[in-house]
Amino acid sequence: MQSFDLIVVGAGAAGLFCAGIAGQLGQHVLLLDHASKLAEKIRISGGGRCNFTNREAGPANFLSENPNFCRSALARYSAQDFIGLVRKHGIAFHEKHKGQLFCDDSSEQIIQMLLRECEAGGVQRWQPCTVADVRPLAGGGFELDSSAGSLRTTRLVIATGGLSIPKIGASDWGLRLAQRLGHSIVEPRPALVPLTFAPADWAPFAELAGLSLPVVVSTGAGKQRTRFHEDLLFTHRGLSGPAILQISSFWHEGQALSLDLAPEQQLAPALLNAKNGSKRQLGNELAELLPSRLAQAWLARLALPGNRPMADCKDKDLQRLAEQLQAWQLTPDGSEGWRKAEVMRGGVDTRELSSQSLESKKVPGLHFIGEVVDVTGWLGGYNFQWAWASAAACARAVASQTEALAIS
Repeated sequence: MQSFDLIVVGAGAAGLFCAGIAGQLGQHVLLLDHASKLAEKIRISGGGRCNFTNREAGPANFLSENPNFCRSALARYSAQDFIGLVRKHGIAFHEKHKGQLFCDDSSEQIIQMLLRECEAGGVQRWQPCTVADVRPLAGGGFELDSSAGSLRTTRLVIATGGLSIPKIGASDWGLRLAQRLGHSIVEPRPALVPLTFAPADWAPFAELAGLSLPVVVSTGAGKQRTRFHEDLLFTHRGLSGPAILQISSFWHEGQALSLDLAPEQQLAPALLNAKNGSKRQLGNELAELLPSRLAQAWLARLALPGNRPMADCKDKDLQRLAEQLQAWQLTPDGSEGWRKAEVMRGGVDTRELSSQSLESKKVPGLHFIGEVVDVTGWLGGYNFQWAWASAAACARAVASQTEALAIS
């Protein structure tokens, strides 16, 4: 039976990074993953260029039932720290939008960087390798039954990710293990995901599929109300684009969305002023303020003739048109689910973990990092930053605890 100081299960962003740091801090590390391909989620992210962090990442950009939990790890390993590592490896990158950083070339550069970090720490990686069972030992440590044989480890890190994008190997293994070992699970649900509408309700808008425009979207009430100013994309089944992916993490079934389809405009005054001075028809005037396809669809929806001269339009019709476009209320019937979700919301309840080390308060020596825990970032590199930060906190804690034991 082979023995290790640390076994990390899950060779995604968090698992690779944790293994590399721990190895370089003197730990004898084994990294396991059930998938045959390495770090597919990194590979496909950011359109193949990996939105590897966000310059502005901070606690306010994360959701959790225990919102303060992420503060410690994020403070101790910041976006600037990871940017420094990327620069050290000579990877060129650029800022695309709102602090979002992407590789100039390919996501593969980040994967190779993480592999080099693991190699520098002497990390052993077995892949594909499945784990059938994990047993905490009475005297401390764990025994694992793997497809490559029985293993022992002093400490065990679960970095198995969430349930999103099952076609690349997403699994609930980590959640099931956590539950079996006594942990509570915050109900997992798809996040950063397109939203859908009942076919009959969506029929008038299906013809807008492919149309993209900047909007302000909001949901919730009172202190729970959340809003984003991002681009929206119409699809055949509903709405997508950054605005919807962002708000989907906050949206709950039965809640309405409010959309301002012209956030840079004051449509009511603009249309009323045009009535007094423009010789255009209503459809032409509205198309000056909005994408023409959107203008036509809204006129048809409200049964307003686009060929009516502005001078002949009623004030109440223009005000109703403006209100519908700038405060459109609509209620999704669901989302595109795990197959289209970029991340999982929910996971291992962080109230049962140490915010300093990500170690279980129930099972000594057991740690959970990355997406498997109930910390979910906004769209734009935040979830990768949580992977790096939680991995670093865990690896450093494991190494320091091992050193403390050796000294004692």
